[in-house]
Amino acid sequence: MASPTVDLIESYLEVLWLEYGLSDNTRSAYASDLRQFAKFLGQKSLLEVETHDINQFFKLRQAEGITRRSMARVLSSLKRFYGYLLREALVTQDPCELLSTPKLPKSLPAALSESDVEALLAAPDAFNDLGMRDRTMLEVLYASGLRVTELVNLHFQQVNFRQGCLRVRGKGDKERLVPLGEVAMEWLQRYLDEARENILINRQSDFLFVTHRGGAMTRQAFWHIIKRYALVAGIEKHLSPHTLRHAFATHLINHGADLRVVQLLLGHSNLSTTQIYTHVARQRLKQLHSQFHPRG
Repeated sequence: MASPTVDLIESYLEVLWLEYGLSDNTRSAYASDLRQFAKFLGQKSLLEVETHDINQFFKLRQAEGITRRSMARVLSSLKRFYGYLLREALVTQDPCELLSTPKLPKSLPAALSESDVEALLAAPDAFNDLGMRDRTMLEVLYASGLRVTELVNLHFQQVNFRQGCLRVRGKGDKERLVPLGEVAMEWLQRYLDEARENILINRQSDFLFVTHRGGAMTRQAFWHIIKRYALVAGIEKHLSPHTLRHAFATHLINHGADLRVVQLLLGHSNLSTTQIYTHVARQRLKQLHSQFHPRG
């Protein structure tokens, strides 16, 4: 029989899925944060928590070496959880109300240069079926700026071959149209014509990018593949799960794209999220000024 704490967390996670359409990865992160906090509380119920308990929890985590960014994420998890409990009248006071989220510098992972990306895209051996699939996935990812989860979960019906675009459901179950461009569309058509059926070996699947088992590739497996190709391409920079997504946005802005256009393509709800790329735009303006102004 599940404990009251487990039941409470599971009920909350179900609400996150039904009301907000949060991804499995996001809900897993919330669940992990809450279970860690519940473990710290011991016999004390999540419904009896006071601000002092949360402060003590973070003091312990800081002693264990938690980063400011991780601390901000855990506090965000707790704030959302206790906001839910307050709305459901399961608690009478929010213990997170007086707690402020640590301020974090807005930073980006080291962006891949355009030559780095070209080397990465050329790394798979497109003369075999799996290499063709991997090359196509990399081309689509760089052409569209999709999140990795969005890429590996693409279905056939999300591709409009006539218009050359994807219909993507992102965070919060919000739908957006993303253009692919001629090169990515050509690789996608080649993959479908020459490799996909061979990989499936007479199996059926609605997923666009498939494995020998007939299902979709996991995001973890795909990033292992990318790291392997990075070695082949001689790229020594650290790759994060969003490396090509950031390269997509950075290179668009370097070539003159407006931030609001990039916001729409990335599927950001607020422009403030996209504004982490403003330093790229400023750098580009400085280069243009230096290059073209008579006193630059």
